[in-house]
Amino acid sequence: MARGSRPLIFPKWPSVAAAALVLFLVLGTLLAVLWRAEGSLSLAAADLAAIRFTISQAIVSAVLSVGLAIPVARALARRQFRGRALFVTLLGAPFILPVIVAIIGLLAVFGRGGLVNAVTDALGLPSLQIYGFQGVVLAHVFFNLPLATRFLLQGWLSIPSERFRLAESLNAPVFRVLEWPMLRAVVPGALLAVFLICLTSFAVALTLGGGPRATTVELAIYQAIRFDFDLGKAAVLSIVQLTLCAAAVLAATTLAIPEGFGAGLDRSTPRWDGQTRAARIRDGLVITLAALFLLVPLAMIVLRGLPGLTSLPPSVWEAAIRSIAVALCATALTLLLAFALATQQGRALTLIGNLPLATSSLVVGTGLFVIVYGFVSPTRIALGVTVLLNAVMSLPFVLRILLPEIERVETDFGRLADSLRLTGWRRLRWLYLPRLRRPVGFAAGLSAALSMGDLGVIALFATDRQETLPLAMYRLMGAYRMEAAASAALVLVALSLLLFWVFDRGGRVDADA
Repeated sequence: MARGSRPLIFPKWPSVAAAALVLFLVLGTLLAVLWRAEGSLSLAAADLAAIRFTISQAIVSAVLSVGLAIPVARALARRQFRGRALFVTLLGAPFILPVIVAIIGLLAVFGRGGLVNAVTDALGLPSLQIYGFQGVVLAHVFFNLPLATRFLLQGWLSIPSERFRLAESLNAPVFRVLEWPMLRAVVPGALLAVFLICLTSFAVALTLGGGPRATTVELAIYQAIRFDFDLGKAAVLSIVQLTLCAAAVLAATTLAIPEGFGAGLDRSTPRWDGQTRAARIRDGLVITLAALFLLVPLAMIVLRGLPGLTSLPPSVWEAAIRSIAVALCATALTLLLAFALATQQGRALTLIGNLPLATSSLVVGTGLFVIVYGFVSPTRIALGVTVLLNAVMSLPFVLRILLPEIERVETDFGRLADSLRLTGWRRLRWLYLPRLRRPVGFAAGLSAALSMGDLGVIALFATDRQETLPLAMYRLMGAYRMEAAASAALVLVALSLLLFWVFDRGGRVDADA
């Protein structure tokens, strides 16, 4: 983003305060855990194996997720069909699903008694094994293929329609002159986001890892805290995880290349490329396969949850209302933090904004428990701490969505805004918000849905009267009330999708999508 004497949307103190808050939650809580740690701070052979497994599965998962997302996003960008808007909205469903709920759907399709193995058994083919390395990668692709597709689809939609019209008039190859430069700019960020998500994987490895040979660093941290209460090992593993993720952030920011398309007139135009019969068939097949891979597990969740929906206890509905309030507050705070950081240029602020992806939420929760325990009962501030942590943990995703768009708007229209003396809130109102409605809506929907499904620090602090819907669902499972738990999971999925749809649709009203 061009700077110098150019006026800023906000003064510098909001970005300084936002950065300080993130640093405190990421590094301050880690120091608190180290302060209370006892015993050796070295890594055992099992810990080194967990590090190797974490890196290998994250690389494979990221490459597969983004590689498969490219043809899906391209097909969606150049095809218009009935139900397209709904399908684009549903692309966010797997990523925003609570992990354990989505895994239930995956097991119903790819598990030992699932649909796929029923077909392979009937055909006399070998059964699909979902546990172990292949199961972890499969689950990560399921979660992250839709997210990568949305990132890339935003990139395709950011290419001014005038460029396609110019390429048509010159009979120029669209992929080489328009799509490839966009992919060089967008793909590194998408790879980074998916890599960091897979690097900090916990629930997927816990349920599908299949033993010590398929243990991630995050799962090793959980085992160190939950079973051994070895805060020293947890802190060392957190430092390793933080180092790996910080290196990935620096690598991605170095590899990213600006698109350089320039400004357009915000007009839409039909895509002329790929109108041959073979191209239409290929795009249709890609979209169909992606829909089946993503939507069949979701359908299985619905089928298992419907029978007990009317017999849910009142506490589940109270927890649902509590979760909605937490999600809305966390979303508002996330957007404030994101704008405070995104409107100030600097690699340091970008790195700080991505730090929550590099840390362990388990260590953050434990560190906060250590810090506040001497001053106030943690149960009294459980919901407030949950809002704070949900907001900060969603911040990297929101920044990844908003930052490129803010830089593009400032590059394209910043000089014009300077000449019109648009500064402060007037600049935000008349320049940024009209052109950021779509990414802001997508970012807000993603943040709200992630907050709805989070089961982290709330499990450490909350009492029965403060439980959120994910916690209520897990307690039902612990009490072996599986039908009620499945129905609670369906309610959680429905509310998460509803929040995502409301915000995402609100950002795309009167905008081409």
